[in-house]
Amino acid sequence: MQRVLAIGDIHGCVKTFKHLLIHEFKILKSDVVVCVGDYIDRGPDSKGVIDFILELKASGYAVHTLRGNHEQIMIDSINSSIVKEVWVKNGGDQTLKSFGIDDYGQFSEEYRTFFEGTLHYLTHTNHIFVHAGLNMEIENPFNDKKAMLWIRGFKTHSFLNDRILIHGHTPIPLDQLVIQQSNIINVDGGCVYAEREGLGNLIGYNIYDRTFMSVKNMDV
Repeated sequence: MQRVLAIGDIHGCVKTFKHLLIHEFKILKSDVVVCVGDYIDRGPDSKGVIDFILELKASGYAVHTLRGNHEQIMIDSINSSIVKEVWVKNGGDQTLKSFGIDDYGQFSEEYRTFFEGTLHYLTHTNHIFVHAGLNMEIENPFNDKKAMLWIRGFKTHSFLNDRILIHGHTPIPLDQLVIQQSNIINVDGGCVYAEREGLGNLIGYNIYDRTFMSVKNMDV
């Protein structure tokens, strides 16, 4: 059976990311990889993360990339010095350093095309993938793109029916993460927060086996 692997928030931790896909999952070109966003900021090598994803795609691997709130702030920073300041204070300084640039406008066309082409959500069979979650308080949660990037603390809803929602954005300790069995699955193990108890794990989730793979942060 084709594997569909959901990957949690990476945040510039490219060594951990590569180890998870290459050595733990041993990914195949028949696999589908869905990254739930937040590739950049805080960690040491945001450029390495993006380059690895681009290499995988160029080599024929099926990698789908969702947009996280960190990518959105970065994109928005080009039009606002205030937004840029917020971005830089929330890990954007590490991203700029990684790429050797001073602002978003200095990215090459290849990188801007990548970031601006990220998806707000993805559906696959009976699964919905999104960065943060869905606003279940409105008739059509797919209309609220801001919630897809930022929402926390949402609960299951009849909107899902028999579908399973997979998201990141809100780090949770590994012991809580691996016992999830509801139709809302959080795959953010707080990889970049290696100093925090219970966090510091990059998570991969095999959606059909409903099994988790975790790798301790290898980048700090």
